[in-house]
Amino acid sequence: MTNINPLPRIALYQPDIAGNTGTILRTAACLGFDVDIIEPAGFDMSDRNLKRAGMDYLEMATLTRHTDWEAFIATQFNRRLVIASTKAAQNYTDFKFAGTDTLLFGRESAGLPGHIHSLAAAAIIIPMQPGARSLNLAVSVGIIAGEAKRQILI
Repeated sequence: MTNINPLPRIALYQPDIAGNTGTILRTAACLGFDVDIIEPAGFDMSDRNLKRAGMDYLEMATLTRHTDWEAFIATQFNRRLVIASTKAAQNYTDFKFAGTDTLLFGRESAGLPGHIHSLAAAAIIIPMQPGARSLNLAVSVGIIAGEAKRQILI
């Protein structure tokens, strides 16, 4: 019998910064989330900054790499695509997460392209103080993943 992860998946769209990706993989390994990386990434996956940030947790992380958006989206049958965006209106704490969600996060430099926004079933935001533009990607993933896990496993 296959062990199905009850938690949503975390997906990173063309991540730019190896250290952030390493931190996200470490967080995912510790919290029990599976991760998808949609390439091309802005770094080589053997980057020493990725390894430094991920430490020995990279071997524990369940990671699936996709060559491009089309390859990724082809794997998303029966999944709800939920994007994290500074343009969203719904607070992440007011959103009802499900184990069949894929939590999609955009590039550090540019976020997600518009066509992906239109494909999402939901868009959520982490509210910030007026004048603040955005949080670090790894911090955002940790905040939203923590809330999703809290909701699903309580």
